[in-house]
Amino acid sequence: MARLIRTEKEVEGRFEEVWLVVEEDALDQWPVGPLTTVGRDAERKDAPERVRGEVRYTADITLPGMLHGAILRSPHAHARVAKIDLSRALSAPGVHAAIGPGDAHGLEEEAGWLGAPVAAVAADTAAQARAALELVDVEWEELEIVLDPEAAVERELFTAEPTRYERGDFDRALAEADVVVEGTYRTSVVLHNSMETHQSVCEWVGDTLNVYISTQYVWGVRDEIATELGIPRDKVRVVCEYMGGGFGSKNDAGEYTFAGAELAKRTGRPVKCALTRREENTAAGNRNATIQKLKVGARGDGTIVALGGEFVNAVGWTGWSAMTEGPMQMLYACENVRTVRYGAQINTPPMKAFRAPGFVEGTFGLECLIDELAAKLDVDPLELRRKNYADSNDGKPFSSKNLMECYALAQAQWDRRHDVRARSTDTWKHGVGMASQIWFGGGGPPSYAWIRVGSDGRAQVVTAMQDIGTGSRTAMAQIAAEELGFPLDRVEVSLGDTSRGPFASISAGSSTIPSMGPAVRAAAADAKRQLIEIAAQRYHLEERVLDIVDGNVVSADGNLSTPVEKLVEVLEDAQILGKGARGPNPTGMSVLTFGIHVVEVAVDIETGEIVVDRVYAAHDVGRIVNTLGARSQVEGGIIQGIGHTLSEVRLHDPASGRILTTTLDAYRMPTIADVPEIVCEFVDQPDEHLTNLGSKGLGEPPIVPIAAAIANAIRDATGADVHELPISREEMLRALEAAKKKEKRGAPAAV
Repeated sequence: MARLIRTEKEVEGRFEEVWLVVEEDALDQWPVGPLTTVGRDAERKDAPERVRGEVRYTADITLPGMLHGAILRSPHAHARVAKIDLSRALSAPGVHAAIGPGDAHGLEEEAGWLGAPVAAVAADTAAQARAALELVDVEWEELEIVLDPEAAVERELFTAEPTRYERGDFDRALAEADVVVEGTYRTSVVLHNSMETHQSVCEWVGDTLNVYISTQYVWGVRDEIATELGIPRDKVRVVCEYMGGGFGSKNDAGEYTFAGAELAKRTGRPVKCALTRREENTAAGNRNATIQKLKVGARGDGTIVALGGEFVNAVGWTGWSAMTEGPMQMLYACENVRTVRYGAQINTPPMKAFRAPGFVEGTFGLECLIDELAAKLDVDPLELRRKNYADSNDGKPFSSKNLMECYALAQAQWDRRHDVRARSTDTWKHGVGMASQIWFGGGGPPSYAWIRVGSDGRAQVVTAMQDIGTGSRTAMAQIAAEELGFPLDRVEVSLGDTSRGPFASISAGSSTIPSMGPAVRAAAADAKRQLIEIAAQRYHLEERVLDIVDGNVVSADGNLSTPVEKLVEVLEDAQILGKGARGPNPTGMSVLTFGIHVVEVAVDIETGEIVVDRVYAAHDVGRIVNTLGARSQVEGGIIQGIGHTLSEVRLHDPASGRILTTTLDAYRMPTIADVPEIVCEFVDQPDEHLTNLGSKGLGEPPIVPIAAAIANAIRDATGADVHELPISREEMLRALEAAKKKEKRGAPAAV
């Protein structure tokens, strides 16, 4: 039954109150543990096609008569277009159209960052389009540049009003604390570097706009384009069959899509607009830098009594200020918490969501602070975390929480630290560190799916979701196969097209599986019910004695066992159509994910070189659908996190704002040589309050605690407190020198 509800919707830690029409979730959850297909290893359904290079990414799409677009970008960090002349560009070889500020959404007269889009051209080839950009004549009025986020805060230059939070009496609790630890932690700008750059192909067919785009949200792009162009939503078709990485940066249409749509309209031909690799590093978004000034107060027995922080997010010219203070507010039991977050507007490229935005940065600061508190109290860091375990989120119960079980799983890994330290030499110091993880990942409605079963006894899952490379297509097939009682190889999945499937959620905020999985299961249950009804009629049996197991219709007494395809052969061209919807989230509960990482490192105290030797990860994300895919997600998140912890940083000229790291040889990402041994375990306990599946998302949790765990391992190995990311050799040597001075003053450098 459908009903209208007022509910809180969350994506990437951003909450809003919305009205939603949802359907009741009538199915009971499956039993705990591995089932026939769900909860087991499954190779990706599309793996052979990917390996053979047969899948079609947006980058592979070429339409008849297609032109290529290119974007003119500002050479100044802050300037206004005083005058622009496109005539020379229009007369260049191969050029068919050119547009300027105001001609398409995103092309602006005021450029707030070096690389901001101003104009665009379409030509027969990409090289001709880029050459024509050199012929656009622009007179610039240069404006004041602000690049320091703290200066922006002082001048109240914000992307949004500051966010303040307080519970209890922070000042009193801090004053009465036996021990107070404080510190300033800094994280740098890091880049997504999707292998497939941001791009789209726009084609007008009559008054309908077809958009082929590398995106994490086909429906969001559809709505955004329709709204900006003032056309009905059903006049916009968005397609994304496969995409080559996004990590949060591909949640919207982008100026390149709006420019492509306008150029396509003017020329009457399809237009592809693809960012170059250099543009990817300057104009495709980033994880913004942060400055975190944190305090913790505790009693002598380790009870945390006060937590406070001032968080500055260097958002850039536009973007949104992520919830960097979230871990401080939610991870530990503390009655007195005060936080304030500033979103600084500065003349740098805009922030875009990047895999657990805010929580990666906030966890680095908080979990390093907690370890420093443990050192000052001379208590075991893991025991300190157990002692301050939170049973609710500011009084709001968790739908499920198994972080204590994660701690229990990690205990044996933590106990290795004595043997690891014993491997230290005069030059190489070894240590072990840990950090806890909290993040969202409950997903939510609305999301829909259809199941089609034909006379060949095969099932087709149809839903307009997107698989952004995480294996969601395979997980949906597993869920459908489990509910139907079909072998996995008899289930296929069609997705990625707003005109050929029902609405599906965004693939961000660790929401794909928990949002889409329950809808797919509900659709499969509907289709199975119809199959059982047909079998009961055909074989003159009661429905209650029939089931489908491994692709066969069977009876409880064992007298019937026939393949599903034998049952449905009578359908001929008729089809069984099952439909399903995602039910509501539990009312009045916090749906969150939890985990812990234990990291072993080695540090060369003479050169500052850091080697991550081993990472152990334990995560609580509800039911695991594909254990192979889940392990891959953990490994990928850890490797990406190692990159931004040790080497990745976007650099800009502090005077002009020009981005200096525009190529992959200047921006160092991890290679296979940097990958440590990775061991992961899951609690694998379904959230009994969350949908018919009990699954939460795993896309982001593995990247959240890795930086803090590495920094804490470095402290364990060397006694040096690291407060800044990335931990370059220079930063490591600085921290080592500071630790030496601290030791000379008589204070112990480490526990």
